[in-house]
Amino acid sequence: MARLRTALGDKVSTEDAALDALSHDSWPVTVLAKQLGRHETRPEVVVSVVDEAEVAAVLAIAGRTGTPVTARGLGSSVTGQPLPTRGGIVLDMSGLVGEPELDERNAIVTAPAGVRGSDLEAWLNERGRTLNFFPQSLPRSSIGGWIATRATGQLSSRYGGIEEAAVGYRVLLSDGLAIDVGSRPRAAVGPDLRELFLGSEGMFGIVTKVSLKVYDLPAWRAHDAYELPTVHAGIEAVREIFQAGLRPSLMRLYDPSEARHATGGRESVGAVLFLTHEGLEPVGAAERAESARIVAAHGGRSLGGEMVARWYERRFDFSTVENLLAEDGGYAETIEVAHLWSGIEDLYQSLTTALAPYADEVLGHFSHVYTHGVSLYVILLGRAGDNQEAARRLEEIWRVAMSATVSAGGELSHHHGAGLARQEFVADALGSGHEVLRRLKYALDEVSILNPGHLGL
Repeated sequence: MARLRTALGDKVSTEDAALDALSHDSWPVTVLAKQLGRHETRPEVVVSVVDEAEVAAVLAIAGRTGTPVTARGLGSSVTGQPLPTRGGIVLDMSGLVGEPELDERNAIVTAPAGVRGSDLEAWLNERGRTLNFFPQSLPRSSIGGWIATRATGQLSSRYGGIEEAAVGYRVLLSDGLAIDVGSRPRAAVGPDLRELFLGSEGMFGIVTKVSLKVYDLPAWRAHDAYELPTVHAGIEAVREIFQAGLRPSLMRLYDPSEARHATGGRESVGAVLFLTHEGLEPVGAAERAESARIVAAHGGRSLGGEMVARWYERRFDFSTVENLLAEDGGYAETIEVAHLWSGIEDLYQSLTTALAPYADEVLGHFSHVYTHGVSLYVILLGRAGDNQEAARRLEEIWRVAMSATVSAGGELSHHHGAGLARQEFVADALGSGHEVLRRLKYALDEVSILNPGHLGL
């Protein structure tokens, strides 16, 4: 503490309010724990940094004293990724901000890691550009957090996840060594080091600066909603569209339970598919026509585009979950997994069936589409007698959901990361590959001070 205060002065805090606040993120389990006055993942000190030199100073002190350091962006994680399991230092990166740099010729923007996603998007929009990277947490997440959590966005079917969006970034290892990773525009000199820190949840290094692709704002955009007779028909339509090489920017298939919410209360006996096509009008219009033909071949019926346009207006709204969690006994959870096309329907059926006893509503949709598979998003809404009972149900929901996913051979997480929610299941899910993760951790962080107790380690 003396060394930290000498190096960083009033940027070091041990105030109870600050420590309690950073004992929680946006994971419903910790939201309820906060309401119950439980601060089980509490740091011993918070250090708020504003530049890379201050990050390096903290790491130097932590390394000499063997003190754990957990980097934290804006706390939007919904799985407990930035929560310290060994106390120590929480490194508050939210002040690591500054004016972005736009490389017009090469279509790249570079900014400090603490910059809020929505702030960077607004800055680009003023210049006729866009990231085309839109996680639901855009107004409440940092670009450095996107790297650490291997995030993706709502338009990933066309523009990809952070692995596609990130051109490069700068990261500090636990010994303070600064490393720049990236390519111009592709490299075949060894493995792609950009991938090394994606999804590492601050366990391998701390990201301080990020370079991302930018695009011109779309010249043309069209929305379409379709009703399909069954979830199976919808899945097949989505699979065929993507495997045909068509690339709608938005592809969201809702099961009947969530379709009622997505369409503003309209009852659906089957599934509802939202599509957006965009870009140059002649190309986009041709793709739109082919997508419509495929959907019709699977029994789809057009519902127009207005409900999709309304979805765009509220797509960053998380209030349904937040309002329910604010009620005594209210609980809500969002769990996203993924599977191959050959396994996704079985995973959907087993997950929704297994989770049905634990919530009043179990909603499901499919999005983030790939040639060989798709993600599945399950939302649970419920009310218990009190917050203690609600907290117990959430713990049981995670146990049941992860067990069902492992049994079905699915991916434990598509884009929310592992965090503490999936900690006990990571080793089994990765199998022999988990040993590689362990070796990387201790090679890059020999003293093991960076966010220990995550990724199944």
